[in-house]
Amino acid sequence: MENVTVLNHPLIQHKISILRDKNTGTNEFRALVEEIAMLMGYEALRDLPLQDVKVETPIETCMTPMIAGKKLAVVPILRAGLGMVNGILALVPSAKVGHIGLYRDEVTHEPHEYYCKLPDPIELRTIVVTDPMLATGGSAVAAVNFIKEHGGKKIKFMSIIAAPEGLERLRKAHPDIQIYVGHVDRCLNENAYICPGLGDAGDRIFGTK
Repeated sequence: MENVTVLNHPLIQHKISILRDKNTGTNEFRALVEEIAMLMGYEALRDLPLQDVKVETPIETCMTPMIAGKKLAVVPILRAGLGMVNGILALVPSAKVGHIGLYRDEVTHEPHEYYCKLPDPIELRTIVVTDPMLATGGSAVAAVNFIKEHGGKKIKFMSIIAAPEGLERLRKAHPDIQIYVGHVDRCLNENAYICPGLGDAGDRIFGTK
């Protein structure tokens, strides 16, 4: 799959395994999600544009590369996607943060928007959409649709765990975006939960039931 990158680094895989453990508590779970997002972001942001700037070292003045402009936007899908934001901001503190709020119909499992606020001008930015779980793919497809409708062009989607069904749905709906996942799990169950998965990421990040 051309536009899908599975980040199989040992550190990412190790931390995902701890996330899966039902005995991992809220505090540790939240910290791990941030750490994984930072490790994933390191790879996903590999193609950020650079420009040479003049810097005076203790020895001499030189031209040396720095990230061109401040053009990154992180857009979490509420609420679980919030857990990944600080990991990316640790890498690029100047990034702007937008939010997309979606809720899933309990019968059809289809997403409905209740909130969308994006940094302006969105069309000039590299946009990283975050959601720890890519399950049916419905929310991911809807979120990217909203961003494109607002003018977003260069979009990356980042998820810690994906189901094959959701990954295929997102890839087919938006073949022009780059998708980064930490692990592709076996399948979805009849309740649209990823198996083996890690349960409800939002509940485990925020300590709710």
